[in-house]
Amino acid sequence: MIFGLFRNRKHNQAIMKRQYDLLTAVSRDPAFFLHYHVPDTVMGRFEMVSVVMILFFRRTRASDTSGQELAQEIVDAFFQDLDHAIREIGIGDVAVPKRMKKFAAMFYGRLEAYARAMDGADEDALAEALSRNIHPGKSDAPDMRPLAHYMLETERALAAEPEDRIQTGSLAFPAPDRKEA
Repeated sequence: MIFGLFRNRKHNQAIMKRQYDLLTAVSRDPAFFLHYHVPDTVMGRFEMVSVVMILFFRRTRASDTSGQELAQEIVDAFFQDLDHAIREIGIGDVAVPKRMKKFAAMFYGRLEAYARAMDGADEDALAEALSRNIHPGKSDAPDMRPLAHYMLETERALAAEPEDRIQTGSLAFPAPDRKEA
């Protein structure tokens, strides 16, 4: 009986890993950096992982309990990876918690700002929020409407995906447009 519990957790871990790998692969798609005006920097990559995670969380909020549990496991994995990356670039153990709090605040701030715009399907407000976060302090920031459009279209596409895709860790995102936005 007890061994069945461990087997189930291992199965759940495999589902989480599969979905997390799919999400991070989407966030690293070169099209975002070549055509959607996201800088190919550490912070630009953080922004894209945040965008993809936010889209995933918005899809799983309507899921049953197992989908919401998967979302929680994925956010935990995301922050574990972030912790590892911070340590890998040489930030000392004493400073890591402070940096992690800052990144968590940034992530949840984006979640709130993007959700407000997405709930109203307001592409312009979403583009403005993206611009503020991806190109902070730039008065001549590039137009972020193509990324905002991608996010709104992706949310619609994900809403149409069957629940079993979440339960099996195989929820796929539409590919970003490969032409200049």
